[in-house]
Amino acid sequence: MMLRGLLALTLPFAGPALAEGILLQPPVACDLTQTCYIQQYMDRDPGPGVTDYTCAGLSYDGHKGTDFALPTLADMAAGVDVLAAAPGIVTGTRDGMDDLGYTPERRAELAERECGNGVVIQHEGGWQTQYCHLKQGSVAVSQNQTVETGTVLGQIGQSGNAAFPHVHLSVRDPDGTPIDPFDPDGTLSCDTPGDSTLWQAPPAYRPGGLLSVGFADAIPDYVRIKAGTAAVETLPSDEAAMVVFAYFFGPRQGDILRLAITGPKGKVITQNIDLTKDQALAFRAIGKKRASGAWMPGTYTGTATLIRNKQTLDQKTTQIILR
Repeated sequence: MMLRGLLALTLPFAGPALAEGILLQPPVACDLTQTCYIQQYMDRDPGPGVTDYTCAGLSYDGHKGTDFALPTLADMAAGVDVLAAAPGIVTGTRDGMDDLGYTPERRAELAERECGNGVVIQHEGGWQTQYCHLKQGSVAVSQNQTVETGTVLGQIGQSGNAAFPHVHLSVRDPDGTPIDPFDPDGTLSCDTPGDSTLWQAPPAYRPGGLLSVGFADAIPDYVRIKAGTAAVETLPSDEAAMVVFAYFFGPRQGDILRLAITGPKGKVITQNIDLTKDQALAFRAIGKKRASGAWMPGTYTGTATLIRNKQTLDQKTTQIILR
């Protein structure tokens, strides 16, 4: 059944907002610094530009919520719960849409169902939260059900107008106006970002970061990287090439990604890659062909370092053993 509450994704932003009557907890049962992350924040620029609540660009034009994301489709398949961010009463649900996500060819099919599978909750004082893109068949609550903070609503999916597995959280005040829970007073201050909040404990801001690092025998297909199936666990010592790749979110023009492989004798290959544009998600890879003979048996380490303004933004390592 089509519910009006599951369509309201494009209301204009306005302020100020009062935080009376609602305090939120993150709507996901995962670690936002390790196993999941915030891909996009609410766009605070009223014009064609993009500005998140820190006056950076981790959003997209017109985005009216917060996207809590999983690194890969494999993580989605394993199952990560979506939780009620505050107590209230369920006023709308939808389930049954597939998790194939958005493509240009599906635009007409997904029209007026962009939220995908979702839940709407009415809270004290007229506040409302909405949870979009839940996994098909996972919605676990029903109309008029009373829920508490942390009640399982479903699982993170990729239904509706979603390009990656995530739950889109929208927060609306008693007037129905979309509110940024990270800075709800309606006034964006770059000097003191996040000086007001609807969160009981605000999630730490991550301006970008590494999602995964892996070894492969060739530069992997991006589809496999996003699926979480690109990395190999072992390589034979006579493999023709050794590749390390990094998958990351929020790169900005001017960032540097440093990729390196070290082995039993030290450095195998190191390369700094200049990132030339802002992107939501991206991957890069480097590799080295085997010289005559075989790779030396032992442990090889792949390291990815994301650098912004000459400072390390994030770093991850992975290892593989050649026998």
